Amino acid sequence: MSKPISLTRYLVEQQRVDGHIPSHLRLLLEVVARACKSISQAVNKGDLGGVLGSASTENVQGEMQKKLDIIANEVLIEANEWGGHLAAMASEEMEGIYVVPNRYPQGEYLLLFDPLDGSSNIDVNVSIGTIFSVLKKPEGLPGQSQGVSEQDFLQAGAQQVAAGYCVFGPQTTLVLTVGDGVAMFTLDREQGSFILTRENVQIPPDTQEFAINMSNMRHWDEPVQRYVNECLAGKEGPRGKDFNMRWVASMVADVHRILTRGGIFMYPWDKREPNKPGKLRLMYEANPMGMVVEQAGGAITNGQQRILDIQPTKLHERVSVILGSKNEVERVTSYHAKL
Repeated sequence: MSKPISLTRYLVEQQRVDGHIPSHLRLLLEVVARACKSISQAVNKGDLGGVLGSASTENVQGEMQKKLDIIANEVLIEANEWGGHLAAMASEEMEGIYVVPNRYPQGEYLLLFDPLDGSSNIDVNVSIGTIFSVLKKPEGLPGQSQGVSEQDFLQAGAQQVAAGYCVFGPQTTLVLTVGDGVAMFTLDREQGSFILTRENVQIPPDTQEFAINMSNMRHWDEPVQRYVNECLAGKEGPRGKDFNMRWVASMVADVHRILTRGGIFMYPWDKREPNKPGKLRLMYEANPMGMVVEQAGGAITNGQQRILDIQPTKLHERVSVILGSKNEVERVTSYHAKL
C-alpha cells in the first residue's frame, strides 16, 4: 500500500515539484486548513460545547447569526492575521474588509470566506461547511500607497489563485484547487492531519440528479421552470429518462455530492425580490465554488454568462447560480438565451 500523502506534502509538491504555487500561498493554505480543523472540532462538540443555537445578532445581510457563525469567523481571522501571508480578509459575516493589523507583517494575498455555510442546518446535525477564496492583491502604481482597500477585492472569479471548501459531515473533507485540478483530503482525527483521498476529481458531464428548492417553483423564471418540468416528466417526457431530486439547503453539501457523483445545483433568481440578481454571494460562495467546479470539468453560469467572468461591483454582491454537470448547465443556460 502506498504511503498516505498529507496536505502539507501535497502542497509542497505543488510548489516545489510542479511549480503551481509560490511558498507564501502554500503556507496560507495550510493555515486555512488548520482553521478548518478548529471549526470542525467546534461543530463536532455541538451541544456539549455550548455552540448551538442563535447568537441573537444579525450579520451585514440582515440574517440572524448562529453562535457557530461567529465562532467560525473569529477562528479564521485569528488563524490568518499574523502569518505574514495576507494583506486583508473579507467575510460574509462582516460589513467591510478586515485589514491585517500593523503589528503583523502584511502579505500579498487577499482571503475571502463564508465561515459557516448552511447555518440553517447547524442545530439539526446536517452537513455544513466553510468556503474560501484566495486572490492576489493588485500591485499599486509607482508612487501610490501600498495600503489595501475594498476595491482590491473586486476581482472577477477567474483571477482566483486558489479556492475550496471544507465540509463538516460524517467525515471532515477539505476540497482544494490551486488551478491544477481538484483534490480531496479527509481529516484523520487520530493523526490530526488532512490526508489526500481523491485526486483529479471529475464531474460527469451528464446526470440524472438535480438540486433545487422546489418550494419556490412558482417564483422562478420560465427557463428554470421549463428545465425542472422536463426533469419531472421523466421517461415519458422530452428528456426520456427519470431524474432524482436532492436538496440539502447547504451549498457545500450539495456541491460536494455533485463533485462526487455528478448532478446540477440551481439557486436561481426569483420574482419575490426582482431587483436582486440572486440569493447566493458572488465573492464568498459562487466564485470559489465556480473555480472548484470548473477545475473538475463542470460548469457554472448565472443563466446568461460564466460566473467567473462577472466583474464584481461590491463586496456582498449576489448572483443567480447554476452549476454542476456541464451538459445540464449548458442546457439550462441555453433556455435563458431563448427568452
